[in-house]
Amino acid sequence: MKNNVYPELMVDPTRTESVLTTSGGVLLTKTVQVSGLGAELTAAMAPWRTAATVHDPAKIVLDLALTLATGGDCVADVATVRAQPQLYGQVASDPTISRVISRLATDVEAVSTAISAARAAARERVWGIARPLEGTAGSIDGGLVIVDLDATTVTAGSAKEQAQKTYKRVFGHSPMCSFVDHGAFGTGETLNLDLRRGGASPKGADMHIAATERAVAQLPAAERAHVLIRTDSAGCAKEFLAYLAEQNLQYSVGFTITELVKEALDVLPEAAWVTAVNNADADPRADAQVAEITRYLPPATRAAEPGYKSWPSGMRLIARREYPHNGAQHLITDIEGRRYTVFATNTRGRGWTLPILELRHRQRARAEDRIRCLKDTGMANLPFDSFAKNQLWLDIVALASDLLAWTQTLGYTRHDPIRRWEPKRLRHRLLTVAGKIITHARTTTLRLPTDWPYNHHIRHGWQRLTA
Repeated sequence: MKNNVYPELMVDPTRTESVLTTSGGVLLTKTVQVSGLGAELTAAMAPWRTAATVHDPAKIVLDLALTLATGGDCVADVATVRAQPQLYGQVASDPTISRVISRLATDVEAVSTAISAARAAARERVWGIARPLEGTAGSIDGGLVIVDLDATTVTAGSAKEQAQKTYKRVFGHSPMCSFVDHGAFGTGETLNLDLRRGGASPKGADMHIAATERAVAQLPAAERAHVLIRTDSAGCAKEFLAYLAEQNLQYSVGFTITELVKEALDVLPEAAWVTAVNNADADPRADAQVAEITRYLPPATRAAEPGYKSWPSGMRLIARREYPHNGAQHLITDIEGRRYTVFATNTRGRGWTLPILELRHRQRARAEDRIRCLKDTGMANLPFDSFAKNQLWLDIVALASDLLAWTQTLGYTRHDPIRRWEPKRLRHRLLTVAGKIITHARTTTLRLPTDWPYNHHIRHGWQRLTA
């Protein structure tokens, strides 16, 4: 049996070396340069600089975003970035950061708009260099830009401004989130994070329309003609679907199983059901079937009247049924032991079969992964008492999320497994590796540890970012 005793070491705190603890963060700082995010943010936040300004507010916001991207979860964790000036430059003190955050929060709506504009400009440049989606725009092979909308909850441990009992029966806030789904070969990008009071409902046409407008504004202009909005049944509202149809946007929205839907399911012939699939390769999904029920709905439901008094014309309703997996709790909406779900879509065309449409809607669950990653990147605990400051914090969380996603997009090829790594794995393997600073012949070099097993990944990412 091998020796399982850890080696004995002597620690000498009197002697220090020029070592970086998050040397992999050099990939993030290079992404800031390549994407133009630093320059865009500096220009966008110019109105909040004064003649007496020493630390640029844009640099402070970026430093906080880098803190979250490398694993921090509160403002105080910026100390780890401040301790590495060779990598991150000069970082403001905690009191200075606090004063800047307070000043920006007094005009939070304008500041959020400026940060969003900078992110959109940088995103357009990143997509111009390396489009994160696969395929031709508008096609079934990944070219469609899929935007996921989903509300979540963030718990609050104290009586923060507008923290209330949420729809999930916890105390906190209920932000609305929007993402771009990168598909099978990537994670995704955060488009917008809108902080809302805790008691806000996850439903409502107005909220979903506003979220859609902000999300589409974040997309590169050339990509906005081929967008699919995807959300759960919280977005099932006539006004919202009518808005999407008017904007020439495709949609895939969960549909509430009403009595009219149940009537349609009752008269639906068994021959209408076809086998669902597990993936785009059409591998069958055992004991799961899909069918279109549009033509079996009562005529009043399908009628297209002027205004928003009816569902939009061209809407299709597609149902899915399957037996719940072992251990799943049966629901009151189950019919004869089967679980039914229904969604609405206006997608038509060659290749968009019922199983493929249902698979595409089911992949909406990836939004839950994006939310989980955001909560691992600073969103889990809003650090301020002020609602405006916490909205600003969410803008910084979105920046951190963008930096991670853009580093994966620019630094690695489309089919590289790193494109699918979540923040925790990125940090553990690439970002939080120690490195040593060597200065020779007026050149500063970062050296990585010899035996680090992921050095080749860091080197590959650096080479592509600097190409």
